[in-house]
Amino acid sequence: MTYLADLHLHSKYSRAVSPKMTLPVMADFARQKGLDILSASDFTHPLWFKEIQMLLEEAGEGVYVLKSEIRSTKFETNPNDQNLNAPKEVLFLLSTEISSIYKQGDKLRRIHNLVFLPNFEAVERLNKELINRGCNLNADGRPIIGLSAKNLLELILGIDERSLLIPCHVWTPHFGVYGSKSGFDSLEEAFGDLAKYVYGIETGISSDPEMNWRIGELKNRSILSFSDAHSPANMGREVTAFELEKPSFENIRQAIMRKGEEKNKVSYTIEFYPEEGKYHFSGHRNCGVSFTPDETLEKGNICPSCRREFTEGVAVRIEQLAGPEMAKEYKEKISEHGIKWHTDKTQNHPPYVKLVRLEQVIAAGFGTSPNTLKVKSLYAELCKYDSEINILLKTPLNEVEKIAGVKVAEALSRVRGGKIEVNAGFDGEYGRVKVFSDQEKAELKIAAKVEAPQLSLDI
Repeated sequence: MTYLADLHLHSKYSRAVSPKMTLPVMADFARQKGLDILSASDFTHPLWFKEIQMLLEEAGEGVYVLKSEIRSTKFETNPNDQNLNAPKEVLFLLSTEISSIYKQGDKLRRIHNLVFLPNFEAVERLNKELINRGCNLNADGRPIIGLSAKNLLELILGIDERSLLIPCHVWTPHFGVYGSKSGFDSLEEAFGDLAKYVYGIETGISSDPEMNWRIGELKNRSILSFSDAHSPANMGREVTAFELEKPSFENIRQAIMRKGEEKNKVSYTIEFYPEEGKYHFSGHRNCGVSFTPDETLEKGNICPSCRREFTEGVAVRIEQLAGPEMAKEYKEKISEHGIKWHTDKTQNHPPYVKLVRLEQVIAAGFGTSPNTLKVKSLYAELCKYDSEINILLKTPLNEVEKIAGVKVAEALSRVRGGKIEVNAGFDGEYGRVKVFSDQEKAELKIAAKVEAPQLSLDI
């Protein structure tokens, strides 16, 4: 059975995170979005870990659900669900992000890693060990520690050999293991003889699997994608689909290790357009200047405005580390629902699809901002029909048109088929999606007043 998982989230105890990021709210949004398994997140924070223990109960080996007395009674029913009176229980996995800042060689390293542990006892032991090593776990849900990435991996394996460490947003310049500013050129350089226990990486929103397929050492490792969401709305913007015999920590671990054969495996991933990411191209945000990889190769990495070095983009960094023999090892296929799937020609990695959030699709159809009441109201109407991910991937366009109108259905068709433009992000600024041309958007602003369906504003 397929389970859609978002295993990189943050709680209200992390910096710059919405106070709405609590387990019950996350579970409600997961049902709306179509997610089955979430990260319980930030388990190193003492107050948050107490909440996790208070709110969750084990539903299987290493997977948890909200206790029955805490579960929301306000479930949105789905007319396409076979059992309307039995809403799906959202599962949680114990995972967190840890920031390691340390000196290795002649360079200061800032590396972020996701840590997955199988039970509360292992979490308690890890937290105790980190405190004994002088780590301040109260300061932030994503703690900063002085342990190297290798020493962190060694520590968690010593606590429980089933523990997993996944380097996250691996290409981010300042905090990725491959990052240009503080990272490494290989996993072996970062983890030494323990690199064999790093079974996968997280792409981050500035890269997609195809870009990572070009890295030789990732050939036999899992390419995973999660949202790194700081608010409920951003949950599920990147997702990994697991095919599992049953949901359990060990089965997910086997899938990531690529030892689950056909019973437990990564089935596909749902991706942000990497151009939407904050570090896709090289550039300077303050100067409003960015270069493509070809422009960087031709003109160099110096900003023509301020004459300082650019923040190097992910697209350029991948070119530096990728083997030329690994280039373009993919093909595209359009599914029966008009989805453009990207497939590894070598069949060594599962396929993936690039999408944008449903609210962005609706906003494009209306020619307005995703933050308007009109967009949020229609989003709620569509999610009463089916989950956000199902609407993006499966719902027939004629059904979407009945609810949302012809322009929203057209916008969804373009997103599914990859027929959109994205102005690439750089130096900490997100890229911008363009579903319709500027002329089409101008026409939409006029037409929207006439064509928009009459919606209830009760959201």
